[in-house]
Amino acid sequence: MPPIPQLGLGTFHMPLAYGKVIDDATIIRIARERDATPAQVALAWSMAKGYAVIPSSTRRANLESNLRARDVVLTPQDIATIDALEPGRTPRRSRLRAALGLRG
Repeated sequence: MPPIPQLGLGTFHMPLAYGKVIDDATIIRIARERDATPAQVALAWSMAKGYAVIPSSTRRANLESNLRARDVVLTPQDIATIDALEPGRTPRRSRLRAALGLRG
């Protein structure tokens, strides 16, 4: 789905990439600091970047946990740290963005 021009939004479909993102050491560290799960941090980062997220799970507990990502407050430093996981790569070419399913 292309970005929505007037809002500058895009979508993440299945943004947790079958667990690839939630195994990242930086995301795990931030999750511990924020008393959140790595999945919640990845979703909160996606939302902080202005994306509508559409997480998927076959487990009810995971779906409920994913919804609580809205309550995770990432600091500007947290966001910058996650943004910098792949220095030297443009945001559109980032493997993190690809792993998260980022479009737009």
